Amino acid sequence: MKKYFLLLLILLSETLISKDHPNVVIVYGDDVGYGDIGANGSTKIPTPYIDKIAAEGILFTDGHCTAATCTPSRYSMLTGLYGFRKGVRILPPNAPLCIPTNILTLPKLFKRAGYNTAVVGKWHLGLGKENSEVDWNADVKPGPLEVGFDYSFLLPSTNDRVPCVYVENYRVVNLDPKDPLYVGAAPEGHKSTEYPYGRTNPESETYYPADHQHSETVINGIGRIGKMWGGKTALWDDEKMADEFVDQAKKYLSKQSKDKPFFLYFSSQDIHVPRAPHPRFQGKTKLGKRGDAMVQFDWSVGAISKALKDLDLHENTILIVSSDNGPVYDDGYEDGSTVRKSTKEADQGHDGSGPYRGGKYQIYEGGTRVPFIVRWPKMIKPSVSNALVSQIDLIASFAKLLNVKLNKNEAPDSRNTLDAFLGKDKEGLDFTLQEANRTVALREGDWKFIPGKNNAQLYDLSTDTGESKNLITQKPALAKKLRQKLNKLKSESGLR
Repeated sequence: MKKYFLLLLILLSETLISKDHPNVVIVYGDDVGYGDIGANGSTKIPTPYIDKIAAEGILFTDGHCTAATCTPSRYSMLTGLYGFRKGVRILPPNAPLCIPTNILTLPKLFKRAGYNTAVVGKWHLGLGKENSEVDWNADVKPGPLEVGFDYSFLLPSTNDRVPCVYVENYRVVNLDPKDPLYVGAAPEGHKSTEYPYGRTNPESETYYPADHQHSETVINGIGRIGKMWGGKTALWDDEKMADEFVDQAKKYLSKQSKDKPFFLYFSSQDIHVPRAPHPRFQGKTKLGKRGDAMVQFDWSVGAISKALKDLDLHENTILIVSSDNGPVYDDGYEDGSTVRKSTKEADQGHDGSGPYRGGKYQIYEGGTRVPFIVRWPKMIKPSVSNALVSQIDLIASFAKLLNVKLNKNEAPDSRNTLDAFLGKDKEGLDFTLQEANRTVALREGDWKFIPGKNNAQLYDLSTDTGESKNLITQKPALAKKLRQKLNKLKSESGLR
């Protein structure tokens, strides 16, 4: 009897604690650069909804994702482990789940604290078992549900890759069993729908032309990476994707009880290529479909924020708005961007990286310094913070907030920076790591060290925001010290 009484007390205490816990919503942009929002200086792309959230919360000027490409940055945020330690790279179509199901993740942390958890939007972390082809006509797993989410509605990979269908929990949405879906290869004699192959049928790319890499299976007039057959009734509509994700997120939010906190990871596909904003957003900027898609992303953020207010969830919800990496202009499609080389810094006077050098795929600040906003009306006073913070530290910081103890081997690269996220600590991290194309750089305070056999680089960001003056020859002792520290950090199993 005593056992049952103690168990009841534990369950009751957990319930009472969870009632006081804040809800958490992470809105994750795709390829949204630091300078793509008005709050960070954009004048050519209107972002009133994001700017309002920034004015209501903390706008971080030195907030980072971990990598200059999407898969490793998403992996790091959700696991508290740097992608480079496990060789995590941009995943191809039909890739298996890259997050081990037996490790702690951000949604698992929230579940320990009594939360309901969900992911809506772009996934791009793989689905299915290693060394096994995904059967898209059956249960598609393991996936988000095996790494801690209670509910998922996914763009399985990314919108420039097949399969061009949504997956809700384990099943492809609206799939007709008479038109089975195959990715990579189809069995001999299959009777599935066949789509044009862009490399041999360029005329089929009617939405806009694509480069060689993106000219395989053509869906909705847009060439994609990878081969796909079937699933015609399940195909997404590119121009309605943002609406679909917002609708699914609002549906999830409307089902949540005030007696149990929730964690929602809302992962937008905007402004990743192929950019296909809804017609109501087209022409809203003079920057082609990239600029218009950014306006659409801003609308999505505003719609999520409004839903929280309409459902009376606003005050005690932590809303984080950020991005998986810096901006890119030309990334495989002729979509109205005037920039024809992705290394160029600006498009018609608009620099998605703001004052910082580089963007997606690049090791410079513009690759990982991204919009980073934290709003919690109940606890946070509006401000601008120059504290150095990173998405990889969300797990340890939320563990502190929720009073959940982390074991030594859990989220080993995640460090508690809760005070910085709440605006109490104005300095943040002493150092952090940044990754791009197999290069790992070290930020220590205002110093940035980028390794290289014959082309190592050292920048003082306090006086050289744009990383234009390499001080490697002027500061050899400092460069040596930072190189040694970087090598040590890379060789260890974690930072914590």
